[in-house]
Amino acid sequence: MARRVLSLWLPGLATDRLARRKPALRDLPLVTTLGERGRVIVAAVNASADSAGIQPGMTLADARALEPSVHPVDADPAADAQALDGLTDWCGRYTPWVGLDAPDGIFLDISGCAHLFGGEPALLRDVVGRLKGFGYQAGAAVADSAGAAWAVARHGGERIVAVPPGRGRQALAGLPVEALRLPAETAAGLRRVGMRRVGDLYGMPRAAITTRFGLVVTRRLDLALGVSPEPISPRRPVPPHVARAAFAEPISTPENLADVTRRLLDELCAGLERAGRGARRLELRFFRVDGRVERSTVGTSRPVRAPAHLARLFAEKLDRVAPGPGIEIMILSATAEPLGPEQVEMPVGDSRPVSVTSGDVAELVDRLGNRLGLSGVRRLMPRESWWPENAVEAVPALSGPSPGSKDAAAPWPADRARPLRLLPRPEAIDVIAPVPDDPPLAFRWRDGMHKVVHAEGPERLEPEWWRELDELRDYYRVEDADGQRFWVYRAGLYQPGRAARWYLHGFFP
Repeated sequence: MARRVLSLWLPGLATDRLARRKPALRDLPLVTTLGERGRVIVAAVNASADSAGIQPGMTLADARALEPSVHPVDADPAADAQALDGLTDWCGRYTPWVGLDAPDGIFLDISGCAHLFGGEPALLRDVVGRLKGFGYQAGAAVADSAGAAWAVARHGGERIVAVPPGRGRQALAGLPVEALRLPAETAAGLRRVGMRRVGDLYGMPRAAITTRFGLVVTRRLDLALGVSPEPISPRRPVPPHVARAAFAEPISTPENLADVTRRLLDELCAGLERAGRGARRLELRFFRVDGRVERSTVGTSRPVRAPAHLARLFAEKLDRVAPGPGIEIMILSATAEPLGPEQVEMPVGDSRPVSVTSGDVAELVDRLGNRLGLSGVRRLMPRESWWPENAVEAVPALSGPSPGSKDAAAPWPADRARPLRLLPRPEAIDVIAPVPDDPPLAFRWRDGMHKVVHAEGPERLEPEWWRELDELRDYYRVEDADGQRFWVYRAGLYQPGRAARWYLHGFFP
């Protein structure tokens, strides 16, 4: 498949951005200005200022001499870059391979995409017409190389040009040498020696050009002619798995969004199954009629290609999508990992399996993870230690062997009663207790008084010898008059004449 590149040029990006916010500026000779060495320099002009002879680079004083009613506005390169970034994002409706051509252009690799829009001329008319509807004047050209498309879009003299495949050399021949994206001083030097058109360079000895002007001229010429490859760096990584839906009429209702999402998931998962892969991160983009792009993203804890499960993950986020005046295209993309065939359990007769499988756990983790973040969904695993703080560790929810498998981690110790919940740090409590070894009769914790009605203990615990902790604890399981059960301990040995130190460490169900 022959490579085809579309170059999009937005010559009035800065002034069009301002006029979109304040339409009254559109009819004025509008310019943006920058301070430079104590002078105010014109940075960008709109069509009205351009027709008055005002050009970027002249001083504001000279601009006013040409057009006294000129309307200057401070330039905002950051806002211009943000606007271009948003338009680049929107161009993803045509192809996933979209790259920035700052400060006023965008490259689209449309190889194999044009037929979806009725061919290259129709695609060019569509993109330029839509941008005009958004308030941006644009020129566009398609050619076999990024350099040729750039040259024709900016110097071809027409707003829309589709250079036929294999005709780039002829299309470039009559263009000025500036169309090769040369430095201004290099282009001026070429003009001084009589080489004003790109075609003038075709028959010149390359050694002579390189000796006089360096490698930049022949390098740029080769890029424009497609002799040397010029890759386009996509603004976003190009996903390997994509499903797309376009609508004859914009949609906006939650029911329609959910229905299309499910159809896209069916299509995407079918492709994943053929490839032997499962999705790990999915992004659903909603291209609105007004040019904005809404996004909804979900992640999975392990490779998945179950449309119903993925639809449930997206269902929790679709209500956050703002359809605005309507959505005309939805694109679902996914990054994936290998996932082999899965053995499913088939019920026999009226019996149905009710055991919890690893897939069930994975689905639960995915649903919680997309609300809380996958890093926030963890499980507790036992560790070989008698010291409570070291006897448990939090690990990713699906790390290690699956629950219930023969390779699963060792079970929780059954020979010691432990609380379901531990405090992050033991909290000091005020205790009324006989000494030296009797359990508490009452204790105060966080300004609440608890009268103990049942108690068991003590259970003496010490840290491992290699931890170099000079401490022991006598733990008690106690229940108060309200039925609440606590795990408390006295730190250290009883010492006559010295108040005991008591702490609350956990809670029993």
